[in-house]
Amino acid sequence: MLKILIPTFMLIPTTWLLPPKWLWPTTLAHSFIIATLSLTWLQTLSETGWSSLNLTMATDPLSTPLLVLTCWLLPLMILASQNHTSTEPINRQRMYITLLISLQFFLILAFSATEVIMFYIMFEATLIPTLIIITRWGNQAERLNAGTYFLFYTLAGSLPLLVALLLLQNNTGSLSLLTLQYSNFMHLTSYAHKLWWAGCLLAFLVKMPLYGVHLWLPKAHVEAPIAGSMVLAAVLLKLGGYGMIRMMTVLEPLTKELGYVFIIFALWGIIMTGSICLRQTDLKSLIAYSSVSHMGLVAGGILIQTPWGFSGALILMIAHGLTSSALFCLANTNYERTHSRTMILARGLQMVLPLMTTWWFIASLANLALPPLPNLMGELMIITSLFNWSWWTLALTGTGTLITAGYSLYMFLMTQRGNLPNHIISLDPTHTREHLLITLHLLPLILLILKPELIWGWTA
Repeated sequence: MLKILIPTFMLIPTTWLLPPKWLWPTTLAHSFIIATLSLTWLQTLSETGWSSLNLTMATDPLSTPLLVLTCWLLPLMILASQNHTSTEPINRQRMYITLLISLQFFLILAFSATEVIMFYIMFEATLIPTLIIITRWGNQAERLNAGTYFLFYTLAGSLPLLVALLLLQNNTGSLSLLTLQYSNFMHLTSYAHKLWWAGCLLAFLVKMPLYGVHLWLPKAHVEAPIAGSMVLAAVLLKLGGYGMIRMMTVLEPLTKELGYVFIIFALWGIIMTGSICLRQTDLKSLIAYSSVSHMGLVAGGILIQTPWGFSGALILMIAHGLTSSALFCLANTNYERTHSRTMILARGLQMVLPLMTTWWFIASLANLALPPLPNLMGELMIITSLFNWSWWTLALTGTGTLITAGYSLYMFLMTQRGNLPNHIISLDPTHTREHLLITLHLLPLILLILKPELIWGWTA
C-alpha cells in the first residue's frame, strides 16, 4: 500500500518546488509511474481474498479495480487540464494539481480502508478538494450554486450514515470489514431498525446518485472544470456503489423487504434520465444525465444482492468510469475550440477534425454498450439477474437500453455529422496530447475484453 501512498503524497511537495517550465511534464511522469505501479495490485495471490493486508488498509477483488482506476485517472486529469489552466498564474496551477493529488490520496485511503469509520472519514474528505475545484475553477457564474448543491446533498445523506455506523459499533463491538460479516446478526424488526437501514444506505444512494436525489450531479458536472468532471464521473460516483456493496452484508434480512422502493426508483430513473438526455441541448449535461441512468442500473444490481448482480455492478462501474471520463474529455476538446457547450452551435466537426470523430464514435458506442465491450457485459449481468428476480423489470431495463442507444447516437450525430455552421471559420488542430488522453481512456476498456476476470470482483 505504502509504495503507492508515499509517492502520491510526495507529489505535493514536488509540485510546489518544481520550476514552472517543468511543472506539468514532471507531475505527469511521476503520476504515470504511480499508475503503472498500481497495476501490481491486480495480482491477487492470497487464498483469503484479502491481500496487502495491514492494520488499517487492505485490498480485495472488490476494491482493487477501483483503486487501479483511481490511480490511472490522475495522469489523465493532469493531461486534460494542461491547456485549460495554461493562462493562470503559476501558483494557481500548482494549487490545482495539489487538489487533484490530495483527491487521489483520499480516494486510495477510502477504497482500501478495512474499518468502516475510516472509509466514512475519507468518503467525506473527498468533498473538500472537489468542492474547491468546482467553485474556484468552474466555467460559469453558476458554479457556486452547483458547489452548494453538491455539498448539501452529500452532507444531508452522510450524517444519518454516521449515526447508523455508531449504532452498529455499539451493537457489534467492531466495524472492521474483515470481521463485520461474521458478527451476530441483529433481529431487525422495529421501525427504528428500518430507519437505521435507510440511514446506512442513504448516503451511498445520494452519492451514486439514485434518481430523485440526483439533482446535484448535472449541476456539478456542467460547472466543474474538465478534471472535476472526470474525477466525479469516473471515481466519486463509484464510492457510492462500493459503500453499498460493503454495507449490504450487515443489512440482512431487511433489504428483502425495504429494497423494493429503491429498486423501482433506480429502474424508473434509467428511463426518466434517458428521456431527459434525448432532449438536452447542452453536451456536458447530456453526458452527466447518462451517468445517472447507468448508475441506476448499478444500484438495481447491488440491491438484489445476487453474485451476478454484484459482479455486473462492479464491471459496469469500471467500464462506465472509463467511458464517461473519455466523453467528458471529448466534450472538453470541443469546448476549448468552439467555446460553447450547446450542441447545435458546434456540429459537423467531422469535416474539420476527422480523427477526433473516430474517438467520438468509439466512446459513443462504448456508452451504448456495444458488444464485446465490458459495458455490455456489466449491463447484461445486471439485467439477467434483475429478470431472474422479477420478470417485470425487463420492461424497464429493456426500454432503458433502447433509450441509451438513442441518445448516444443522437449525441454523436449532433456533434460530428452534418454541415459545419457558418460562424465556425477557424479551429485549432487536434493535439497529440488530446489523442493520447483519449487513447489512454479507451485502450484499457478495449483490453479488458481480453481479460475480464480482473474486474469480476468476488465471483472470479
